[in-house]
Amino acid sequence: MTTTTETYGVDPNPTPLALLLLGREADPRSERGVECPGDLPAASDPDLVERARAAKEKLGDRVFILGHHYQRDEVIEFADVTGDSFKLARDAAARPEAEYIVFCGVHFMAESADILTSAAQQVVLPDLAAGCSMADMATAEQVAECWDVLSDAGIADVTVPVSYMNSSADIKAFTGKHGGTICTSSNAKRALEWAFEQGQKVLFLPDQHLGRNTAVLEMGFSLEDCVLYNPHKPNGGLTAEELRNAKMILWRGHCSVHGRFNLQSVEEVRERIPGVTVLVHPECKHEVVTAADMVGSTEYIIKALDAAEPGSKWAIGTELNLVRRLAKAHPDKEVVFLDRTVCFCSTMNRIDLPHLVWALESLVEGRVPNVITVDPETEKYAKAALDRMLALP
Repeated sequence: MTTTTETYGVDPNPTPLALLLLGREADPRSERGVECPGDLPAASDPDLVERARAAKEKLGDRVFILGHHYQRDEVIEFADVTGDSFKLARDAAARPEAEYIVFCGVHFMAESADILTSAAQQVVLPDLAAGCSMADMATAEQVAECWDVLSDAGIADVTVPVSYMNSSADIKAFTGKHGGTICTSSNAKRALEWAFEQGQKVLFLPDQHLGRNTAVLEMGFSLEDCVLYNPHKPNGGLTAEELRNAKMILWRGHCSVHGRFNLQSVEEVRERIPGVTVLVHPECKHEVVTAADMVGSTEYIIKALDAAEPGSKWAIGTELNLVRRLAKAHPDKEVVFLDRTVCFCSTMNRIDLPHLVWALESLVEGRVPNVITVDPETEKYAKAALDRMLALP
């Protein structure tokens, strides 16, 4: 039998979206591209590991490599430190002798590192297309329009913006300019408590789930106290009365990885693995968080597994690279991914060993690629919001 592309329904001319998902093209609607001046090493190059090691040794203390927890193992191998986005940005700021900060994470993380590091340091993102779908769900124009809606409803002056760390520098700057603060998944409760001391309402950006879960499960608010602002609808899809009655105005954004988990995922794993402890990230949907046994940030999840009893069983609701790494690090425990569907952070995974080698070898040759720079005005207000977070008790 002759096999054709029609036999399996394969399009011989893949769409731009298909090529994006394969990691071979850029999103045509994004301002960030994937062009690498010079030649990007082939993923099949057997010398990649040695090339990365050699380039890093030549650069010595001039380079500091940061690896986010969701990054590939092949990249984590060369990271000087690993952690979540804010920890890594602070670690970079604590290494002023490093001329180059190579951030193996996503775009908003590299922006935060640039804000917190000195002007003498340059932050490099190995692939400019490594973005964050959640951060991209709130643009500066959309948030400015939202603030106008709140002003028209007569509540802007009593509303305090709180933005999740997983947001662009522009959104952090908006937050700082309007007297708000940044939060992480670890300190969201403290940030909200501070915000309600300053005002009567909170505009929480851009992750609705972290905002809702923190307000309802940790602060005693009801689901009715929360409204969802949809930037794609007139007035956010809300009436002025709904906005005036709300305590938490949640932006309609979410994490594309954590948002995939559902109640069925929890029920199925409990049936499949009796006695399992379900541990999920607070970016998961409210129904998932309430059905889980434990909820916490990435660092919390790692510490929980470190402290767990040998022989215990765990289903983890967070990014797959981290879950696999935890399973490997704890062979005395049964550690599984919460859902049967494989789900990596696709944009984080764009930074692979070829891109890291290309970035490091470019630095060795005297070229500084893919520098992430936040303009002074944006940096000023974004840093003000970050400083308020750092000042939280």
